[in-house]
Amino acid sequence: MNFILLTQNTTPIIGQVAKLLGWIMNGIFYVIDKIGVPNVGLAIILFTIVVYMLMMPLTIKQQKFSKLSAKMNPELQAIQAKYKGRSDNDSAMAQNAEIQAVYAKYGVSPTGSCVQLLIQMPILFALYRVIYAMPAYVTKIGNTFRVLADKIISVDNGDFIRNSQVESIANTVGMYGKSLTDGTNVSNGIIDVLNKLSSIDLAAVAEHYDLGQLTYEGQLILNSDTTRGLIDTYNNFLGLNIGDSPMTLIRQGWMSGLWGIVIGAALIPVLSAVTQWINVKLMPQAATDKDNSQASSMAQSMKTMNMIMPIFSAWLCLSLPAGMGLYWVAGSVVRSIQQIIINKHIDKLDFEEIIKKNSVKSAKKLERIQKQQSLMKEYSNMNTKNIQSKTSVSSTDQKQSGSVSQNTSASSSAKPGSMMAKANMVKDYNERNNNK
Repeated sequence: MNFILLTQNTTPIIGQVAKLLGWIMNGIFYVIDKIGVPNVGLAIILFTIVVYMLMMPLTIKQQKFSKLSAKMNPELQAIQAKYKGRSDNDSAMAQNAEIQAVYAKYGVSPTGSCVQLLIQMPILFALYRVIYAMPAYVTKIGNTFRVLADKIISVDNGDFIRNSQVESIANTVGMYGKSLTDGTNVSNGIIDVLNKLSSIDLAAVAEHYDLGQLTYEGQLILNSDTTRGLIDTYNNFLGLNIGDSPMTLIRQGWMSGLWGIVIGAALIPVLSAVTQWINVKLMPQAATDKDNSQASSMAQSMKTMNMIMPIFSAWLCLSLPAGMGLYWVAGSVVRSIQQIIINKHIDKLDFEEIIKKNSVKSAKKLERIQKQQSLMKEYSNMNTKNIQSKTSVSSTDQKQSGSVSQNTSASSSAKPGSMMAKANMVKDYNERNNNK
């Protein structure tokens, strides 16, 4: 697992997609910084909206596939019932041809849904990666942390962070500072750790290294008694520091008597669970055949999973930076709005007309499938006849061989020139003529 968070992801496909999404995130942050709102929370929301809008054509295509699948499933189940218990080669080929004909009729591919998911999954993983490692993809945030890292390296090369006796700092180094501990890139490792430290731990590091007066582009990086620092400005969203986890924020707010922070922090995991549950409810549910026990079991498992996942995400939100929770909430809200729009769009579609058009388009394909089926059947029959012919010839040869061997044995037992020998010669002659 790659823990060098500042280094951009190099996983095949996901790394390339993350780099592309990183350019989008960097562009968004650049724009909101220029208008005077350099806020990570706002950037995450805008970034999530942009990416999900770009993915909307894929989502619509997937929803159409689901609707068409629901309409053609009865036909597929009828075909499966028709050939149930028939395992011979002809039946298997006929069943496969009929199933292909149904898919061609509805204009969908058996792998259509899988292909769309395979396209979406790298985008979603890369999206998570960019948000979780902002300094690696957003130039201004990375440069701000770089100033702190350079100062730390000039003092003790990061030994205090590497060997910290503060448990939370030590745990963060263990999880995110591989480049710091193995020496491959100390600067990147320090930035990784600083980016993941809570505001309290970051203040402890700043005090040890005297980082309070450092500036970037003429602005203080860390908070002073009178001025809010750049990092706090980046992370402050509606009064919450989204660099801290909701659990940390709740604890700090409780100890300080700041009930607004406690409520705001608690709302993040709650909203994450609720919005995801709403999103699941808005998704079109496939109709299941009660007589099909396997399909019913799968549907029940999916229903259970849809209930568990929102609760699980709420639990994760408590320990992850609040920015990740904000991303989950924003993503669920955007998907829910998209789903309402898509549902209205799909409900207006005349699927009977779509099926009719697909049937016309697939007429040639159906003809080709039927021709292939006919050729394969002829080939199968030819093979069967050849096998039977070879078996028959082999059996005849064996009989002739046995007859000859018996006659040879009988002939060999008779004395040359005797009556027995002459009788055997006549018998052999007659049998050969009869076999012709």
